[in-house]
Amino acid sequence: MVFLNINFIPKRFNIAVMLFMACLMGYMMRVNMSINIIAMVEPQDETEEVPDYGPRYDWSVKDQGLLLGAYFYGYLITCLPGGMLAERFGGKRIAGYCLMVGAVLTALTPIVAKLGVGPVFALRFFTGFFGGVVYPCCHNLISKWSPPDEKGKFVSALMGGTFGTVITWPISGVIIESMGWEWAFYIVAIFVFLTTCVWFIVVDDSPAQHSSITLEERNYIEKSLGDTVSKKKKWPPFKNLAVSLPFWALTFLHYGSMWGLFFLVTATPKFLTEVLKFNLSSAGFLSSLPHIARLLASFGFGSFADLVRRKNWMDNTKIRKVFCIPSHIIPGIFLVVLAFWGRDPYVCVAIMTLSLGFNGAATVTNLQNSQDLAPNYAGTLYGTINCLGTTPGIFSPMIVAAFTKNQNTFSEWIWIFIIGAVVYIVPVFFFWLFGSGEVQKWNELKNEDDPDDIKETKDVVKANS
Repeated sequence: MVFLNINFIPKRFNIAVMLFMACLMGYMMRVNMSINIIAMVEPQDETEEVPDYGPRYDWSVKDQGLLLGAYFYGYLITCLPGGMLAERFGGKRIAGYCLMVGAVLTALTPIVAKLGVGPVFALRFFTGFFGGVVYPCCHNLISKWSPPDEKGKFVSALMGGTFGTVITWPISGVIIESMGWEWAFYIVAIFVFLTTCVWFIVVDDSPAQHSSITLEERNYIEKSLGDTVSKKKKWPPFKNLAVSLPFWALTFLHYGSMWGLFFLVTATPKFLTEVLKFNLSSAGFLSSLPHIARLLASFGFGSFADLVRRKNWMDNTKIRKVFCIPSHIIPGIFLVVLAFWGRDPYVCVAIMTLSLGFNGAATVTNLQNSQDLAPNYAGTLYGTINCLGTTPGIFSPMIVAAFTKNQNTFSEWIWIFIIGAVVYIVPVFFFWLFGSGEVQKWNELKNEDDPDDIKETKDVVKANS
């Protein structure tokens, strides 16, 4: 591995680890409500005896859907400005401060829950509002720290969010059953606060700003990036984005992937406990299995794609398009299989695990493509596509609530799985037609208001291929 060629522990490895942790923290605060809410509400069946995990509230199915979607309402608002803020002021500070605020809001949840649905919705909204900047900031840092041949492994570090889901659900289940649901919020908040303190110590916005990086490693990173990343601070080329077919192809592809992911993030605990009748601790563990598969597969797919790139077996565009088969097509097919042949509880969990596991290849497709198209604006591009890609976090709980309003059996869930399969697969065909893995000309637009601005790169595509 190239990581080990420069110094014993390269600073960019430390950055990758902290990117993993930032995404992990963001997801812990995002997904904890999905399982905690099961212990917070009165059961639909009034005759059902429920354990005492703490105070329970009479929130309707519609209320629960709104609360599960509240995070995403706030999240989508700051995805776009999050990328621009990172490009202007640095991803380290923007992400770090927002994670701190998220920790405080998470700790306040048990107190606010006593006030009713509205205040909890507002709190979850603002938790998402501050959480929306994390991924765009991480993409901004990747564009500054990741050599092209290590891009797959760096983007795989963003699967820290997946690991956050993996550990949050089972741990929350155990905490709820042993200490009550309130502590499932408090413990997450404490962990996020302490880890963010480490973030501020370890992370810097670029190799040039890092105080202890070796000159050899700094030169290696900067030379490998060439002219694709400018030191100038510019406003994103939104006009060019609006008419760029490769950008829109990426947007649709990302939307399909996020639909599958957010559906499993928000709905899996409900499906496992209410339809398949697992208890909370078992549901937390089983809900995490698909995300464990996605996490492990992401590193495998990312490393293999880096190898393909180094060996020149395929050009960058072909890599992105070929890997859509495991990242989108196969997961969609598995959801169709689940809809018609997933009646057995354990078979159902296995199919869900395979579906999301193959989606780990998204680290090679929609999660990495913004780095290809415009390294200078990687944060903005990802923030923009993620702004739209976050809406499934709002829509999928609503769809689940609509289909299960009167009856919550496997028959109602068939249509939910079919919808997920269609949204997974259809964007791939648009991406195959119009997607690209090459740096776009608008990556280096000349700013006429800045006489010192550098000229457009002569051969940006060649430098990044």
